[in-house]
Amino acid sequence: MESTSTTGAPASAGTSTPSPEGKTEVAILGGGPCGLYAALTLAKAGKKVTLLEKEDVTGGLARGHKRGENFYDLGVHMLHAFDQGVFESVKEIMGDERIEVPLNAKIKWAGSFYRYPLQFGDMVKGMNPFLLAHCCVGLLAYQGYYKLRPKEPKDAEEALIQLYGKPLYEFFFKEFTTRYWGFPPTQLSATFITTKMPRLSAVDVIKKMLSKVGIKDRSVHAVESALSEETLHYSRNGAEAMPRLLAEEIERLGCRVIRSADVSGVQLDAEGKRATAVRYRDPSGAEHTIACDEVISTIPIKNFLTAFGDHAPADVRDSAEFLKTKAITIYGLLVNKEKAIDALYIYYRDKAFHRVGEPKNAGLKVTPADHTVLIVETTCEVGDAKWNGEESARQAIFADLEKEGICKPDEIVEVNLLQTPHGYPIFGLGFEPHLEKVNGFVEGIENVQTTGRQGGFCYPNMHKAMRMGADAADAIIAKSEGATAAS
Repeated sequence: MESTSTTGAPASAGTSTPSPEGKTEVAILGGGPCGLYAALTLAKAGKKVTLLEKEDVTGGLARGHKRGENFYDLGVHMLHAFDQGVFESVKEIMGDERIEVPLNAKIKWAGSFYRYPLQFGDMVKGMNPFLLAHCCVGLLAYQGYYKLRPKEPKDAEEALIQLYGKPLYEFFFKEFTTRYWGFPPTQLSATFITTKMPRLSAVDVIKKMLSKVGIKDRSVHAVESALSEETLHYSRNGAEAMPRLLAEEIERLGCRVIRSADVSGVQLDAEGKRATAVRYRDPSGAEHTIACDEVISTIPIKNFLTAFGDHAPADVRDSAEFLKTKAITIYGLLVNKEKAIDALYIYYRDKAFHRVGEPKNAGLKVTPADHTVLIVETTCEVGDAKWNGEESARQAIFADLEKEGICKPDEIVEVNLLQTPHGYPIFGLGFEPHLEKVNGFVEGIENVQTTGRQGGFCYPNMHKAMRMGADAADAIIAKSEGATAAS
């Protein structure tokens, strides 16, 4: 299980530190998809890399853990092939462990199951004619209004209303968004809608119809969602295989991957312009120092700022405190049932969980063979009933699973909790200037980059996070080549 990082302040110039355990060209903090792919890119270029991962396994949010005889994923994570460069590289490394899986995702909505993301015909089936007409008229009215009086939305609620109209917002988005985050859309930044919220293809079709009569989509846009038909990539051991094999390839290329390494400090030179070393604690509490020429951080940006201690000005540290993340607890269940759901995963809008995945349907090997594994995802707060796996939370989850016909409580053989306090960056109202201030401090250190979902405080999917890692690595390679050419 992951717990909140307890990073400490680094030593200032002139303060004694533990003896370095060797020098590396590039220190990479965090072994999720972004950090692993950055390390792989640098290792292939012949750079000496040391990657520090807090957990005992690599993978970050895309990791898997073995509990008993089975593997449990920290959520539903499968690789897309949208980025051909990333995909071909990972495909070669995974070899025979990679299996292809047709996408089969669903959403329970309006009492029925539909493909995810929702399609136009499915949305029509899910609404009675009067409600559908009401939502279409609302969309027409609000699009017309904001065409005549365009304005920047002040929060996520206004952004959603501009996109979909007030009737559809109140019917589809308002309650679910509040349940998911634990607070209403009025406390979320409008930026969240443009970077995280999937675009409903049903609404897109309506908008295309409206555009034919001269009402065009305005400036507020949601992010494109995944395709309804595609091939995903997985393994018989679940999500754990890909990060494990990437780490093994990095080590095969002569670089280091240090697991159970909790980053505790970043040491700067006397001018505070360059990072000269990073520090980490091992499970015994002993501190180690690694001298380095470059640093790529993919750990939560708030924790990264803490690692600079007093080198980061007080106002920057205050801004970092504003950049919070939503915790996730996965209930990994071994169930005495051969099959539980007819999909890879299903989204639910009004249950004690928001998604249930059955990785056996994607090829996961399960022991005993007549059992299955369920990945039940919940958002929570660190220390609450869901996070702690308290009986009240379990019973609520088990009751909803039974109501949905997924499994009965007496069919649940094992309950395994997988947790992370850093699931989703929270784009709270007014977060943007705080993120800008923190990024400005990091950018002022010439050999440090922070990137990826947690390091960049953003929402890339797996292959986009890997591309961000590659971009960070390529920047270092280009700098090195430029220095060589200049000399």
